[in-house]
Amino acid sequence: MAPTTPPTSAPASPSRRIDLSAPPEPYLTFWQERRVCTLTTLRPDGTPHVVPVGVTYDPEAKVARVLARKTSRKVAHVLAAAGTEGPGARVAVCQFEGRRWATLEGLAEIRTDPAGIAEAERRYEERYGRRPSPNPDRVLIEISLTKALGKV
Repeated sequence: MAPTTPPTSAPASPSRRIDLSAPPEPYLTFWQERRVCTLTTLRPDGTPHVVPVGVTYDPEAKVARVLARKTSRKVAHVLAAAGTEGPGARVAVCQFEGRRWATLEGLAEIRTDPAGIAEAERRYEERYGRRPSPNPDRVLIEISLTKALGKV
């Protein structure tokens, strides 16, 4: 009996660098879907610290936003690195589902202005379908994007 060959499927799209000035529609749609993401910051010793977060992506402004508690390790890492690296700390946010994934990299700064935090909360509610609970210790990690990668 001759061996059977498995059915062929369309090849998966390769991972690639995404043009931040004109991200493709599937990439934008993927960032609008409700997903838990990760934020990677660097500890003072240079090792990565990866935590689950909610992320919103503003392609027009080339900004990603993460709400956080001001006493969190991720905020401490951004503050420590921003002080040594200049205009922001190098970070990455990522999300995936199956073989689809998307990463945004950039320089993060901590924002404490109420208007910026309120805008981030509004965007969070739009993406995740619920308003974040009130938190007087909330700050915003705002990431000025420098690179986008993905396979969607």
